[in-house]
Amino acid sequence: MKKILATLAALLLLAGCASTPAPTASKPKLVVFMAIDGFPERQLVDYRDQLAPDGFRRFLDRGTWFSDAHYGYAFTVTAAGHATMLTGAYPHQTAIIGNEWRDPVTGEMVYCTGDPTATYIGHTTKKLDGTSPKNLKVDTVGDVLRKIDPNSKVIAISGKDRGAILPAGHRGTAYMYMAQTGQFASTTYYMKEHPPWVTAFNDAKPADAYFGREWKPLLDDASYAKSLPDSQKWYPKGGALPKKMGEGSDKPGPLYYGGLLPSPFGDDLTLNFARAAIVGENLGTDDSPDIISISLSGHDYVNHAYSAESRLSHDHTLQLDRLLQSFYQDLDRMVGKDNYVLILTADHGFMPAPEVSLAAGRNAGRQSGSQAIARINAALGKQFGEGAWVKYFSASAAELDKKLIAERKVDLAAITEAARKQLEAEEGVAVAYTRAEIVSNSRAGAPFFDQMRKSWNAERSGDIQYALKPYWMMTSSTSSTTHGSPHPYDTNIPIVFYGPAWIGAGRVDTRVEEADVAPTIARLLGIPPPATAEGKPLPLTPPR
Repeated sequence: MKKILATLAALLLLAGCASTPAPTASKPKLVVFMAIDGFPERQLVDYRDQLAPDGFRRFLDRGTWFSDAHYGYAFTVTAAGHATMLTGAYPHQTAIIGNEWRDPVTGEMVYCTGDPTATYIGHTTKKLDGTSPKNLKVDTVGDVLRKIDPNSKVIAISGKDRGAILPAGHRGTAYMYMAQTGQFASTTYYMKEHPPWVTAFNDAKPADAYFGREWKPLLDDASYAKSLPDSQKWYPKGGALPKKMGEGSDKPGPLYYGGLLPSPFGDDLTLNFARAAIVGENLGTDDSPDIISISLSGHDYVNHAYSAESRLSHDHTLQLDRLLQSFYQDLDRMVGKDNYVLILTADHGFMPAPEVSLAAGRNAGRQSGSQAIARINAALGKQFGEGAWVKYFSASAAELDKKLIAERKVDLAAITEAARKQLEAEEGVAVAYTRAEIVSNSRAGAPFFDQMRKSWNAERSGDIQYALKPYWMMTSSTSSTTHGSPHPYDTNIPIVFYGPAWIGAGRVDTRVEEADVAPTIARLLGIPPPATAEGKPLPLTPPR
């Protein structure tokens, strides 16, 4: 780690002293797009008095902050969010309807960025690993930029493959963290072999430097009084700070490397790789504007395990704040503060754990998917004869067995409506709509219908789209809590901009949507938005 940090320091010094481009206000030389995985907007502001002066507060104090920003669709999950961010399109167009789904024809599992024709460089590739944007059916703003100016570069980095591949689009380059080795790798979709700067970064084994280090709370115990204490009964193992990296292992290995992701150290490693990418690719150094997308994955893992209400999540937010402050200050030196635009958002929010909601007196719980299917099929059996009429749930939709329906000569519309009613009768289900209703838009204005229609894709989605009640989750998740609903705790995420040459300081309370981000970036770059973008440019506060 010392070797790579020394190399980075030298490069940063050179960038700050000799090669920083002259400031220009015509258009940014570099767009730095950042996503924090699983970061509800409330966590950006809940700890404002504990933030560093130049991390998140760079946006809150000196940038444009949209306080009422939302995703406009219903099934708010990581892949769908990352597909929307830089395309400006929702899942009904991107066709990224979930992290995974079943092929409606074959029933085979499909991973959002799966592609059997591409493999990881230097690493084993498993069947459902993410290796290309083949499943993404629309262009990103980076794709538009590179069509107009092939000299522009688009680099995307993440701890998760989907967090890198989907923002990179079809013409960018994605690098993702390899949990078995602690390295970052791309795939053969993008290149045959890594450029020298990537090889140098990996050869220095920077992930090994965190072995034996502890994730300790930044502040004293009293500072976390508003958050849930450690070691709740419903927490999985390891639900307390401090946490020692690699505990139980005598040397770094796959278990240790994987364990870095749900900690601040995984995010630190990702940001160091981003620094290396900016220097190694000479981003922001000429008249062809570049884009770097950085998705930090750790917060999502922490919130799944312990909830956004936990002390662990509270502290992880503060740890991120300090890491981002250091990264932003390096950007000022590397690129020049008047040469880049900085954007921060998230792919989804988070619901409180059912235990938290129940303690607050809310109607909350966990809905079993397998048990729901069994009950629905039992009820349908009384009306249409015994059979597995509903085969499975796929990306928040129920899939009917059309072959069985045809063989039994059952009226498709009748059994679909009967299944919809039975699905709505489930304790945790709020509403359900059929394929025919979504295609015809016949239920426009009904509860959550517009959001659910935007989550549904005609080629990939199932026959009956459903949404859960507030504070309910599917128990198919192995986590303490999750996301994926149309409710504000899942849809309300940060959208904040910083760039003194283009953007002033101000809070905007008008409701905006994540689909507005890509058209806004396009306007800043002076290029058309992606053809399928659904949003409109955001009302950025003008610079003074």
